[in-house]
Amino acid sequence: MTVTQQNDQDMAEALCERVRQAHRDKTPLKIVGGDTKAFYGHGVEGETLSTLEHRGIRYYDPVELIVSVRAGTPLTELEAALDAEGQMLGFEPPHFGDTATVGGTIATGLSGPRRPWAGAARDFVLGTRVMTCEGKELRFGGEVMKNVAGYDLSRLMTGAQGTLGLITEVSLKVLPKPGARHSLRLEMPLQEALEKLAEWGRQPLPLTAAAWHEGSLYLRLEGGPSSVAATRERLGGDDLDDTFWLELREQRLTFFSGDDSRPLWRLSLPNHTPELPLEGDTFYDWAGAQRWLRSSASVDAIRDVATRAGGHATCYTPCEEGGSIEPFTPLAPVVAKYHRNLKAELDPHGIFNPGRLYAEF
Repeated sequence: MTVTQQNDQDMAEALCERVRQAHRDKTPLKIVGGDTKAFYGHGVEGETLSTLEHRGIRYYDPVELIVSVRAGTPLTELEAALDAEGQMLGFEPPHFGDTATVGGTIATGLSGPRRPWAGAARDFVLGTRVMTCEGKELRFGGEVMKNVAGYDLSRLMTGAQGTLGLITEVSLKVLPKPGARHSLRLEMPLQEALEKLAEWGRQPLPLTAAAWHEGSLYLRLEGGPSSVAATRERLGGDDLDDTFWLELREQRLTFFSGDDSRPLWRLSLPNHTPELPLEGDTFYDWAGAQRWLRSSASVDAIRDVATRAGGHATCYTPCEEGGSIEPFTPLAPVVAKYHRNLKAELDPHGIFNPGRLYAEF
């Protein structure tokens, strides 16, 4: 068993006092870590509450594949500690900058190319420590994979973007790094690529990433050396530098270049959804389940097409069309009611990141 304390700083009491004061004064708080994902959602007006000084890997057991980390810990620091033990974060989170923190990673709930095969960020969350609006630090879940006490609330915090409470610590399941890795590029049209991915998805192939753009299908194989070698031989294609997946994860490929003035959309869709009737340029990730769209089409048109396909659309860049546009798909009335009630129960004065997800909450 290994217990690691790197750059250990426990600032929980100072954070508690700041939250208590904000609760008493009914002062909104803008929760900030590395601030690399500030673009994701609405901007927040409020006093800045930084988690950066509350940092450190509090507990790490490589044998049990468990790590507990304070929210302000740099994501690079955690990944380096895991890498030293031949392990990794299975959901392959994007950083979007060198200052990304563990707290921001869980609060936004974003996952990288491996997500369809390994699981989403919330699937790896075993437990959290969360500061309530009254300045009390509560623990939900635990540090063992079979512990389910409070687990759902920990998952609820994943992706809530700090609107329901301040995440101060998170316990995560980690994975061993694969024994072998090889990436391929195959030239084929979109429809054939989608059909092939559907076929391969029913077979025990060591696929851990699949993307398509402009006539090329990109694949990553990971697993045992013999399995990876056999699959590489079977599928053929050209060798691809593995850094492609890092560049995709961090949105540094040419497709994501800021030179394109069209808004960037993320479409989340059922597996194997055929090509959508939307103008623009599309980059297919997650074997087609996540699609990045550069388009000048109207917000309503994009969201209507995504909804009819059984998915939803998120605007990743500022969208203006005669006024502010919600970054996230508007909630159905019943869902909005539950969302509003939950926010009122956990944060009655609305001090935690008000309006970050939806302007009305």
